[in-house]
Amino acid sequence: MTSSRSPRRRWLATLAWLPGQGVRRDVLIEADRDRFTSVTPEATGVPPDAERLPGLTLPGFANAHSHAFHRALRATTQADRGTFWTWRERMYAVAARLDPDSYLRLARAVYAEMALAGVSCVGEFHYLHHQPGGHPYADRNAMGRALLQAAAEAGLRITLLDACYLSGGLAEEGPLPLAGPQLRFGDGDALRWAARVTELGYDEHGMISPHAQVGAAIHSVRAVPRDQMHPVAAWARRCGAPLHAHMSEQAGENEACQAVYGVSPARLLYDEDVLGPRTTVVHATHVNADDLELLGGCQTFACLCPTTERDLGDGLAPARALAAAGCPLTLGSDSHAVVDLLEEARGVEYAERLAQRSRGHFTAETLLRAATSDGHTSLGWPDAGEIAPGARADLVTVSLDSVRTAGTATEVALEAAVFAATAVDIRDVVIAGQDVVRDGVHLLVPDVPGELSRAIRAVLG
Repeated sequence: MTSSRSPRRRWLATLAWLPGQGVRRDVLIEADRDRFTSVTPEATGVPPDAERLPGLTLPGFANAHSHAFHRALRATTQADRGTFWTWRERMYAVAARLDPDSYLRLARAVYAEMALAGVSCVGEFHYLHHQPGGHPYADRNAMGRALLQAAAEAGLRITLLDACYLSGGLAEEGPLPLAGPQLRFGDGDALRWAARVTELGYDEHGMISPHAQVGAAIHSVRAVPRDQMHPVAAWARRCGAPLHAHMSEQAGENEACQAVYGVSPARLLYDEDVLGPRTTVVHATHVNADDLELLGGCQTFACLCPTTERDLGDGLAPARALAAAGCPLTLGSDSHAVVDLLEEARGVEYAERLAQRSRGHFTAETLLRAATSDGHTSLGWPDAGEIAPGARADLVTVSLDSVRTAGTATEVALEAAVFAATAVDIRDVVIAGQDVVRDGVHLLVPDVPGELSRAIRAVLG
């Protein structure tokens, strides 16, 4: 990201959500380069160079679970009924067609769509590593580097959650070999996976560049055999990197794990030393009381993706039980059925209302923490997601005079943002002190719909 602006900036937010203070009026926010330096509510004597932010200003959102190439599936997989497994076959067909250049174009457009929706940081769960047939590119991380470049060109920070993916499923006889498009995903074993990821190049803090860091992922208990999990977790600990894993998304996954290993996926991950405060389990839809005790006792994050879980018919994740057990909640757009973190946030509450047949399980503030500070922490950016001195200078301004939010009183501005606004109502986005979206226009990728259309058509043929 580049800018001709001074590295010192000031904004005057009509309303801003501040940590521990709620929504405050006339908030003077100051930054030096990529960090906030001071935050003053009810400011008087405002400097003339302060830029006005009408509406409600929030911290940048963290999209904690993304598969960028799934964006090409939007609408096509809603055209008939199918199941999760038929959806997966269509996803594999798209995966088979991508190369580093086409993936760069697609991911840049997808990340620009995220920026328009207020996302300042994405956790890209990346398993599309090699050429068709499984042959490595000359640069074994060519596909991952395409994602890093795409995020930079769209103005986002990224945690590249490089996924170990070694088997094609789990049957009663054990892990199945990779086949067809899955061959692109595999490195052979966890040690060879770690050797490839190390070639990305990163410092002692896991930073690849100022906007990017490396993380690890165990794709799932279906895709990583039990004896290969510990090396991935050990690599993540050595690097101080976040570690993510799909877990208990489908009941069939639980049944297969029980049949082969005699335990639930949560217990298997616990026994292999995968769970912990740097770990995020994604979905956790089908968990029992024992699983909840393990996850919460380890302070493992739980990433919920309500729009994808609804789209695929996964079920209703037990959000309230996960939070009560001690799991911080985060949010992801996953397959990008839509890209709207506000919709993901209210989806958590609405799913709980359907499950419990009662209202009011999560406050707007709790849901926004999942979308901001807790999401950033789960991706290895604990200094982001708050409008506070020392935090990364990310701002998202939500319009309060659209057809969805008009008439909002100050005392319910947060509720209007979470339960009424959509991504369309986001007007301005600042990431690391730089303007990325202004008046609803992406400044680095001016024609986001056009880029999406061209990239998706190229992939789908």
